[in-house]
Amino acid sequence: MSLVKLSKDTQVNEIVSIIKRDGGVIIENFLNDEMTHDIYQTLSEQLELIPDGEDEYFAGTKTRRMSRLFARLPQMPLVAMNPVFLDTAKAILQTPLQAWSGENRIELYPDIQVGVTQAIQIWPGQKAQPLHRDDTVWMWQHPGYGREARVQIMFAVTDFTEENGATRVIPASHLWDDQRVPKEDETIAAEMKAGDALIWIGSTYHGGGANVSHAPRIGLTMSYDLGFLRQEENHYLSLSTETIKSFPDELRGLLGWNMSTTFVGFVEHEGKMMSPIDMLNVQEFKTTGII
Repeated sequence: MSLVKLSKDTQVNEIVSIIKRDGGVIIENFLNDEMTHDIYQTLSEQLELIPDGEDEYFAGTKTRRMSRLFARLPQMPLVAMNPVFLDTAKAILQTPLQAWSGENRIELYPDIQVGVTQAIQIWPGQKAQPLHRDDTVWMWQHPGYGREARVQIMFAVTDFTEENGATRVIPASHLWDDQRVPKEDETIAAEMKAGDALIWIGSTYHGGGANVSHAPRIGLTMSYDLGFLRQEENHYLSLSTETIKSFPDELRGLLGWNMSTTFVGFVEHEGKMMSPIDMLNVQEFKTTGII
């Protein structure tokens, strides 16, 4: 079984349908050549300053990882707000649930938020990463919780080949329970041209591949997660208030500067539960709090 490749112009409902069936899908030409080249130039220069990892088991000792991408990469808002990625994440994650409020039966739609951002450069000699589910960071149970926690992208900044460490995926493994062991011989390499992107969900087993080539490969990953979960990456310490103010309101909210529909993330001001986005316009607000 291989991963389906679709055009970036494919309807979101078709993309979602395939992800729900296979656990992931590859979008061809997710970003154009010019933007891909600009991202490559910026990340390549910055990754030169990043040391190799020290975690031999998981993160890799011949792999360089760099987060805080909204502070480092000017194109990051365009990646996050790309409608193919954003609308797919919304369609998968924002499934409603019902709850009682007094004697009223209400329907709640969860918010989504940016979880993790990371540029990953796998160098020759790096061994394959252990297969894992990314929703393990929240100790997610399968199928017990009955919904997805994450929709993630791996953007190919360089070509992804089986030889240079393309992400390995087990198709349809999102349908497994927590007892089945993932095996390397069940994986396929998500081979992509630079500019393509793999979109997969938090319950799909995957891992970085071994790089047996003679050159490094670079991928850019970012996730959208359920808004009521703890963000894997702490954007509140990674991004300055001025940086956040430079983004449009929707992106500010997606980065966590919002109050959810269930009041998660509020800031009290003058006895009111306010959204952090609104607090950015309060004159007395300071980076470290309110006077």
